[in-house]
Amino acid sequence: MAVQQYYDHGEAALSSLKMSGAWLLKGFCPHLFAGLVWVCVVSAANAATPDPLHAARGAVASDHPAASQAGLQLLKAGGNAIDAACATAMALGVANPHGSGLGGGGFALVYVAKEKRVFVIDFRERAPAAITPQMFFRDGKPDPQLSRQHGLAVAVPGEVKGLGTMVQRWGKLPFSRCVAPAEKLARGVAATSHVAWMINDVGGKAPFIEQVFNFKSPVTPGDTLRRPALARTLSLLRRRGPQAFYEGPIAKDIVAAVTAAGGVMTLEDLTRYEVTFREPIETTYRGLRVTTMPPSSSGGLVIATALSFLERVVPDPKSLGHNSSAYLHALAEALKHGFADRARHLGDTDFVEVPLAKLLSKDYQAELAQRFRPHAVLPSGDYGMPGADPTAGNDSGTAHLSVIDAEGNAVALTTTVNLWFGARIVSPRHGIVLNNEMDDFAIKPGVENAFRLLGTEKNGVAPHKRPLSSMSPTLVFDDNGVRMAVGGAGGPTIISGTLQVLLNVVDFELDAQAASSAPRIHHQWMPEVIMHEPQIAADVLHNLQKRGHKTQPREHLTKVNVVVRTDKGLQAAAEFRGDGAPAGF
Repeated sequence: MAVQQYYDHGEAALSSLKMSGAWLLKGFCPHLFAGLVWVCVVSAANAATPDPLHAARGAVASDHPAASQAGLQLLKAGGNAIDAACATAMALGVANPHGSGLGGGGFALVYVAKEKRVFVIDFRERAPAAITPQMFFRDGKPDPQLSRQHGLAVAVPGEVKGLGTMVQRWGKLPFSRCVAPAEKLARGVAATSHVAWMINDVGGKAPFIEQVFNFKSPVTPGDTLRRPALARTLSLLRRRGPQAFYEGPIAKDIVAAVTAAGGVMTLEDLTRYEVTFREPIETTYRGLRVTTMPPSSSGGLVIATALSFLERVVPDPKSLGHNSSAYLHALAEALKHGFADRARHLGDTDFVEVPLAKLLSKDYQAELAQRFRPHAVLPSGDYGMPGADPTAGNDSGTAHLSVIDAEGNAVALTTTVNLWFGARIVSPRHGIVLNNEMDDFAIKPGVENAFRLLGTEKNGVAPHKRPLSSMSPTLVFDDNGVRMAVGGAGGPTIISGTLQVLLNVVDFELDAQAASSAPRIHHQWMPEVIMHEPQIAADVLHNLQKRGHKTQPREHLTKVNVVVRTDKGLQAAAEFRGDGAPAGF
C-alpha cells in the first residue's frame, strides 16, 4: 500500500503540471520537458492558470462574454441574482443559438437569501399531446433522424415561461428590463471564435443557418452577426411579457414551422405549458450542504450518489493526489454507480414512480461504498441498484450560468436546445431555433440516444411528459450561506464536469479558475470506457488500465461555469473550453 501511495503521489505531481493543459499549451509553462518536470512541480498548481475574476458585490459566469455582461448590467442597475440570471440566459440564446434560446428549456436552482431557501424551477420542454412512441419508428425500427432533425423532434419550449416565472416571483426589476440586453444583442453581436467555427464547420453547408443569422458563411471572429427576426420577437416579449410567446403570432409561427417539418405540436400544447416547482435533492459533503436538481434531471441523483460514495471511500483526497490514478479510479466507480441507477430507474416523476428515497438513503449509499475495489473494476451488472435492464433490446448544445449577488442570493441555471442548433428548424417570421429534446427520451429500451445514453420505459415517450436530462445546476452552502453556484453544458458530461469542479474547490482547495481549468474524465457506465482530456498524465492512464478501465481521449469534456464565495469576496472562472467569460463588480 505504501508503494502504491508513493506512486500515486508521483502521478499527482505530474498531473498537477497538466491540471490545466489548455493553459499550458497557451504558453503558461512552454518548456515542459522531461528533465525539467520537477523544476516546475512546486509552483505548477498556482502558476498553471491565471487568476479568477475577483468581485466584491456580484459575479456572473456564463458561456459568452456579452451574456455575462448582460447579467452584470442588471446587477449594476439594482437588480438581484435572479434578474441577472434571466438577462444572461436571454442573451445566451441570442449570442450562442447552437446551445440555448427561446425555443428550448431548462432548470434553475434559486437561493433567496432573505428566506434562506432554495427553490427549484423545472421549465424543461414537454412532449406534444399528440405524440406516440410509434411515430419514431420506420419499418419497425427506431429511426434516430426522427428524434433529431425532424418536426417530431421538437418538444414544447419552456424557456420563456421559466425565466418569466423566476423574475416575477423573486426578481427586483421588471421582466422587460431583463429582455432588453438580449434584444440589443440580436441587432448586432460580435462572433466569438467558437460561434464562428460552429457556423462555418457545423452549419456552414446547411440552409437553416441563414435563417438564424443574417449572415452567410464563412464567418470570421469579430464579424457582426444580426438576428433581426429574433430582435422583433424579443421586442414583443419586452412589451407584452412572457405570455406573448405562448399565444398569438409567435406561437402560430412555431406551430407552423414544426408541422411543416412533419411534427404534431399544436397551439394548445403551447398555451397549456406550465413550469413545475420541485424540491431539490439535498445531501451533505465534508460538512457542506449541497443542493442539486431532482428528476426530470438525472444530474442531481448522480452527483449526490458520487459525493456520498467518495466521502466514504476517499476520506482524504489530498493523500491520493489530485487526478492520480487512485483518485480517478474512485471517481469513475462513483460515476458508474450513479449512471447505472440513472439508466434503470429515472424518468419524469410526474408520470412514473422513481425510487428516489431508496437511491438517496444512507443504507443504500453505504452498500455501494462497500462494493468498492481499490485496484479493480466490477462486472457491469454490479453497479447501481437492480432494476429493468436498459441494455435489452460530442459536445452538444446547452448553456449554463452561475450568479451570486451582494445580498447572498444565487442562481445556478442550465438551459438547452439539446443538440447543436436543436432540430435545425427555425420559425421563419420570428427567428426562433427550435429544440430537438425528444431525443432525450428512450425511444426504445436498449437503443442509445445521441449521447449513447440508455434508458428503460420509465423514460419512454408519452404525451406531455418531460424527457430525462443531464443538466445539473448545483448550489453549495456553508454556515455563512451560499458558497458555490456551479453547472455545465455538454450532454451527460455535464454531470461529471460539474462534480469535478465542485470537488476541485472543496477537496483540493483550488480557486475557481484552477478548478474549472483542471483536466477532466467522464464515465457513464455504458459504454464501459473512461473518456479523458489529453492532459491526464500517461502513467495515470496506464494505472487506470491496470485496474481494468478502458480509456479514450477526448479533446474537451463539457464547459462548466462557476462562481465561488470566499472570505475575500467572489471568484468567477473563464471556461477555456469555449468562449465563456465572467463579469463582476
